[in-house]
Amino acid sequence: MNSSNFIVDLTLFILVSLSIATWSIAVIKILAFRKEAQQSRDFLQSFWGDRTWKGRCGAAQIGQGDFAKLTKAGFVTCKELSGEEGEGCDHQELQEILDRELRKQLHAIIRGRERGYAELASIGSTAPFIGLFGTVWGIMNALKTITATGQASIDVVAGPIGEALIATAVGIATAIPAVLVYNYFMRQQRVHVSELDGFSEDFLRQAMRNQKQWSETC
Repeated sequence: MNSSNFIVDLTLFILVSLSIATWSIAVIKILAFRKEAQQSRDFLQSFWGDRTWKGRCGAAQIGQGDFAKLTKAGFVTCKELSGEEGEGCDHQELQEILDRELRKQLHAIIRGRERGYAELASIGSTAPFIGLFGTVWGIMNALKTITATGQASIDVVAGPIGEALIATAVGIATAIPAVLVYNYFMRQQRVHVSELDGFSEDFLRQAMRNQKQWSETC
């Protein structure tokens, strides 16, 4: 195998590896979203089904998923503010502190859910250029062959150019799924974050209404 064929083959190998990575991330994310959707339904049903502060705290302790994580952080903060940390704070200050802690937890959840998105974006943006590199290299090799042999027949150049064009095709075939999967998950992420944000506001209102019961938080 000459060095030119090696470069083109290496390019194809890289593109195939990126394609495998794309579909692996897609499968993992789809399973994660399905699991989160089920956990969220179960937790929200349990949480809103109990109208007592202590009962909702218990639901948060045994709940799973992002909504449960957000709620646990809220109850922990309420418990802390019912003690020394909340001394000297008026109603507005307590609300601001609780809101800030809920936002911190929400951002931590978002960061965790965004893992893999940067990789998908990178694959979608770079794969066509990687394929184009293989094409240019293959065509350059074909031109060298023509120069060395002094022949420009189709038999001489068809193989290298055909192999080079395959690199471009594979690059595009790798990029398109990565872009589509990335856009799909970003839409799902925005919906999920919006739901979490709305729940955070609902929890904050419920917490401030039950401020006197913060010390009873489990």
